[in-house]
Amino acid sequence: MIYHYDGSKEKCPLPLVNLRLIIKKMKKGDVCIIKLRDSGSKEDIPKLLSKLHYCYKQSCIDSNVVEITLSKDN
Repeated sequence: MIYHYDGSKEKCPLPLVNLRLIIKKMKKGDVCIIKLRDSGSKEDIPKLLSKLHYCYKQSCIDSNVVEITLSKDN
């Protein structure tokens, strides 16, 4: 399953809380694509993903929005 979450209109901690809820639902092979604009979220979410040992790819969509793609491999 592919989860899409647009957190670009929300401020921290909402994107972090919502991502945690999505991660709980994810099963092996699932992918989540997140869009973020808030500077706190852009810092906190990669830290969380690293702490939880998730592999993720981060790319800039424009000067303010970052897209993070993560997958559940285990």
